[in-house]
Amino acid sequence: MGARARPFGIAALLLATSAWGSLFFVGKPVLGHINPVWFTFIRYTLASLGFAALLLARGRFPWAQLRAHAPRLAALGLVGYGVFGVLVLVGLLHSVPSHGAVIMATMPITTQLVRWAADGLKPGRAALLGTALALLGVAMVSGVFLAPEAGATSTLAGDATALLGTLGWIVYTRGSASLPGLDVLEYSGLTALASWPLLLLGALAGAVTGWAPLPAAADIGVSWHALLYIGAIPSVLAVLAYNFGIRTLGVVTGTAFLNFVPVSALLMGTALGTRPAAHELLGVAMVISALLIHTLAQQRATRGAAAAPAWPAPRLQPCASVDGR
Repeated sequence: MGARARPFGIAALLLATSAWGSLFFVGKPVLGHINPVWFTFIRYTLASLGFAALLLARGRFPWAQLRAHAPRLAALGLVGYGVFGVLVLVGLLHSVPSHGAVIMATMPITTQLVRWAADGLKPGRAALLGTALALLGVAMVSGVFLAPEAGATSTLAGDATALLGTLGWIVYTRGSASLPGLDVLEYSGLTALASWPLLLLGALAGAVTGWAPLPAAADIGVSWHALLYIGAIPSVLAVLAYNFGIRTLGVVTGTAFLNFVPVSALLMGTALGTRPAAHELLGVAMVISALLIHTLAQQRATRGAAAAPAWPAPRLQPCASVDGR
């Protein structure tokens, strides 16, 4: 896309990252009424309806792709929407919103480690430095290094659970490469629709065992506006806006905008009257610095690959003709 589209790409990325930052502040009070399992099910029920409406509005619904790839789509949706959604909300239940936003910003760095483990693609020294700095930043935000007399409690258990949950989203993102025939909207929508019955079965199993009780109608009534917002804005609109920004500005630049997720969360928290502690500000700065190191390392690698000279083609000796001349 040309230069005229750049402002729209920037606006789309800011919209997406702000929406993801708001998810934790809007979702935290809901967890007082609805447990993470049913919260995730309701969230992606609404998101599935939104994706289905968008797919139908675009023309012919991709039923053929849904039937052909149903098992894979369902498994990826279960990991990406179910496992990721539940673990992040469980982490949020035992932490604070700004911490969840910081952990989301570490996903590009965690992806490098996953690629190293799964594909054997060892990150460079700069990427490893960024990874170490990001993990230290998360630990700092969580209060691990606070002295007992500081009066603040560690949120390490909740933050570690949310960090574990991000692996589900990374697996989901990597899974899109196995379905190259689907575009962004089709992959997002069809994985949500195919995994919806599995999310329902998981929620019902939780209700039967007592692990995830069915929410009362009064609890849903108190939280419906927050659930509607989360199902429509961070779960559908933000995903589409982020992918538009990535296509407009490129993956490297788009990744850098993830810095704004924790920044927006801190700004929202401050506006709501919650002043960040010194250790939280230091941890956020460490995570942002780590993501910048990661982004710069990617930019260097991309430029180096583009500037590398092509391998010279071997010179061919003239062949003798059939008659020996």
